Amino acid sequence: MNNYFNRIKELMKMVPVELVDLSQPRDFARTPTQASSNFITNKEQGDWAENLITTAFNETSQNYVAVKYGKSDDLVAGEEGFDSFYQEFQNELDTIGKRPDLLIFKKSDFQSDLGFDVSHIPHEQITEYVKKAVAGIEVRSSTFLIDRYEEAMQIRSEKFAKIALETKNKILAEYKDILSHPQRESYIDILNGITAKTLNVTDFKVPGWRSNERLIQINDLFKQLKAAIKEFQKRDYLSITPKVEDIKVVYKWIEIFNVPHFYFQVFFDKVYGISFEQILQIISNPDNDGVIFSIESDTKNQNKTTIKINSKSGVEIAYKVNEPNHESVRKEMDRGRLLFYVTFKGGTAYLNIANLTNILEIEGDF
Repeated sequence: MNNYFNRIKELMKMVPVELVDLSQPRDFARTPTQASSNFITNKEQGDWAENLITTAFNETSQNYVAVKYGKSDDLVAGEEGFDSFYQEFQNELDTIGKRPDLLIFKKSDFQSDLGFDVSHIPHEQITEYVKKAVAGIEVRSSTFLIDRYEEAMQIRSEKFAKIALETKNKILAEYKDILSHPQRESYIDILNGITAKTLNVTDFKVPGWRSNERLIQINDLFKQLKAAIKEFQKRDYLSITPKVEDIKVVYKWIEIFNVPHFYFQVFFDKVYGISFEQILQIISNPDNDGVIFSIESDTKNQNKTTIKINSKSGVEIAYKVNEPNHESVRKEMDRGRLLFYVTFKGGTAYLNIANLTNILEIEGDF
């Protein structure tokens, strides 16, 4: 662990400045003014995922303890006290960086007097304690069943690949005379270049021919071909989702505490994990862009720019998750505004102990 920060520091130098520029200050964050039902449901799901991992850890391990550490509060935007809580959170980001949701301690280092939740303790009071942790874990949640998703994506990819290749062959077989015209023959080269291997990078402009019936027919086939290719090219994996803006503040936290940092992505059937170190290795290599990670605006998270890394680049932390119970909750805001959201309770994560101890580099009995 002594060399951990130095490894992270060297990796940060390799991350493209177009993605993360450490020379620039952290972007100013405006205080949210009003929560939505969807936002609160997402927060409830995130809290459930965090509790799922905590419970699984503490009920399974004989020698390690999971402790809640991440800054959080039951207040939401629009409630009294939220503004001061949010400003305190922003100040802490600039002081020590972003706390991971959970800390993992050896039981011999666990301070029972502080308990299993140190999230509300000012950081300066627990600095030396935090440095004793063997890992910090950021818990992210997803609304998917990953096994079902991958099965569906495999079927979808095969379906649209078949449509695209059959449409291409139909155009070449039935409309070669039209494409042989000197102003249109470049489309023959485009079509010949479309194969099962090139579907993921193929793009072209639909001609727009409309002056007779056959031109309309071939133009419609080109539309069908482009639509099928577009569907085929959609991202076909579920992801572990660190936000770009978090890279800086996670790095700052590691710089101060020198504790290995990890992301755990909780699906409703499994959990996958990846180290922050591996995340930096992946995003530093441009050959991985568009292959095992992508950069997207996340509509689920206020359109914040998010790194979406193929979950299978990480390791399976829990081989099975029992789904939680869920129920609707009514929340009355100021001025009588009502919000209805979903809350989650229960559920069990069955840990893959070998994978978990390997990724956290835990030696000896778990």
